[in-house]
Amino acid sequence: MSERELPESWAPYMTWAKHHPPAKYDLCGSNLLHLSVDELKGARKSLEISGSNDDGYPPLLEAIAMRYGVASDRVATGNGAAGAAFLVMGALLRPGDRVLAEFPGYDPLVGAARFLSADIRYFDRTWDNAWKVDVDQMAREITPSTRLIILTNLHNPTGVYTDPWTLLKISDLADAVGAKVLVDEVYLETTTSRDTTPAATKSEAFISVSSLTKAFGLGGLRVGWALADPETIQRVRRVRDVVDAVGSVPSEQLGVIAFTHIDQLLARARKILEPHALLLRRLVETRPELDWVAPAGGSIGFPRLLGTDDAGPFVDFARERFDVGVVPGRHFGVPAHFRVAVAGRRGVVEEGIDALSRALDAWTHR
Repeated sequence: MSERELPESWAPYMTWAKHHPPAKYDLCGSNLLHLSVDELKGARKSLEISGSNDDGYPPLLEAIAMRYGVASDRVATGNGAAGAAFLVMGALLRPGDRVLAEFPGYDPLVGAARFLSADIRYFDRTWDNAWKVDVDQMAREITPSTRLIILTNLHNPTGVYTDPWTLLKISDLADAVGAKVLVDEVYLETTTSRDTTPAATKSEAFISVSSLTKAFGLGGLRVGWALADPETIQRVRRVRDVVDAVGSVPSEQLGVIAFTHIDQLLARARKILEPHALLLRRLVETRPELDWVAPAGGSIGFPRLLGTDDAGPFVDFARERFDVGVVPGRHFGVPAHFRVAVAGRRGVVEEGIDALSRALDAWTHR
């Protein structure tokens, strides 16, 4: 592909997320409200500029391994979950390899496969099926040339949970053709009353990626990881040799400190997210203009604007008239919907949801 043939964006949603028009009440970004360095106990006095981290900072690898009950040779670190996912795809894919991805889904994951010249096919997660994975349809789409299956759990953009029994059915399908299954689990630990064990601990067909961003409020550290079988992890580490060689030592040291407080950080996340999620639920379920499949957790919801095939004009109207920003569903391939994030500051989320309600009133009576 020549330079003039390069796409405008490998991941259009991510490009939009970085450059979309600002709003006073920004309900677009799904990163958990950030934690300051002073809120992370011991961070300032423990910070160093350099250290040994050739294949990942050993204390961080051990901390991640301990958290998820695996050996450290099953852990690789990356620049956030997106960076870890890219390393995984670099380890597994060659140009023309078949990738089977969920639709709708998180565009940067597919963008990475697109960048690596994979042959991308899709299986549908549909409104009529409550956005669940249809294993029978997936079985029809998998072929002996399929090398990788891409999932998110909780599903991005809807927040729907995929249960362990469904995951194991998917692993059986992957094993039958020698494929791997990449599961982005960045929202998973925010949910309660469900199994949040990483998929990679259930079957060697799975590769789990996650980070300290969505559930722990430390997105600025860019500490992400992949969990997989030792052979895959070795390949992932060798890909990192040619991407960024090593991680940031200060970030990885702070990551170790974060893991010593990980349960407290998760409790903080739930304290932030649960009341905000309730506000969003009340909005969606009391407005006749909206419907949704309620998310299982995480920081996002994906309501549908009834009576239209494209909620984009309403999204623009809400931003321009009421200064509230949400993500148009077209960025996930489902334009009748919009994504709302509730991970930010209390006042912003509360006033933003109120502004969204007023925007619906004005939109309905315009």
